[in-house]
Amino acid sequence: MKVVLKENVKGLGKKGELVNAADGYARNFLFPKGLASEANAQAMSELKNKENAEKYRIATETAAAKANAAKLEGKTLKLTAKAGQNGKLFGSVTAKEISECIMEQYGIETDKKKIVVEDIKQFGTYQVEVKLYQGVSAHLYVAVGN
Repeated sequence: MKVVLKENVKGLGKKGELVNAADGYARNFLFPKGLASEANAQAMSELKNKENAEKYRIATETAAAKANAAKLEGKTLKLTAKAGQNGKLFGSVTAKEISECIMEQYGIETDKKKIVVEDIKQFGTYQVEVKLYQGVSAHLYVAVGN
């Protein structure tokens, strides 16, 4: 019997998938627990609509991320920090500070966990990678001065 899963079922499939299940298993376990519904015309059209909506959402998020990457690619962020006499910083420049700077200067919200940066402990210019979406990233420079 073909069923559309409403929840993840171990050993059978993931939520939203169309799977083949044994008749007894479907009638006695999946349907009463609300884990699946019969694959009739209405369920199939709902499944197609959800898949299309998901594809559209991914496409729009990818396009927005690519546009943001184009805005950031090759740009230089200017950060100020306090340092000692030989140019060594008190502390370091963190991904959180870079994320805040991107928001201030370009209006693009980025997660600090998605910023790949080496330890910045001295004045200078450093290359940073910002991962905006799966497979979409931008490289920019961070100039640290006082």
